[in-house]
Amino acid sequence: MPESATAPREPETGAAAVPAIDPVQVQRLTDVVTRLRRALRSSIRTEYPWESLPMAQVELLQTLAVEPLRVGELAARQRLAPNTVSGLIGKLLDAGFVDRQADPGDRRTARIALTEAGYRQLADWQRAHERRMATALAAITPQDSAAIINALGGLEQLASALATEASSD
Repeated sequence: MPESATAPREPETGAAAVPAIDPVQVQRLTDVVTRLRRALRSSIRTEYPWESLPMAQVELLQTLAVEPLRVGELAARQRLAPNTVSGLIGKLLDAGFVDRQADPGDRRTARIALTEAGYRQLADWQRAHERRMATALAAITPQDSAAIINALGGLEQLASALATEASSD
């Protein structure tokens, strides 16, 4: 096993020094994030049993809630193959959650946009998740709940760093 996989990384010198990171803690964080995603996906069926959208479609709806995009742009943002996104969009079109709009910059292409039904579906999904999360936070100690809330800024920065790293690959 390489040394970097078993020993904390040595800090760099200079202004941009990175503190040593315990690989056991990194592994623990990875495990917790994975379990949280799985728990959120499965628990939504408890509160929102009629929900049948796969997570990939929900993530497309979330992205499209910000702005209409071309399929290629959606694929790049989601880091998925364009044909995969086209298939997902086809299902969302059939469900009435998205529609195609003429692209004002290029009339030969279309942008995908949320419909009112898509916005409603996404809002219902979000409210169900918020209720599940609030219930779970209320079930743990106030100290643990506060620690999680206080860690949100750092977790947002971590998500941004991971997205930036992934886009530069």
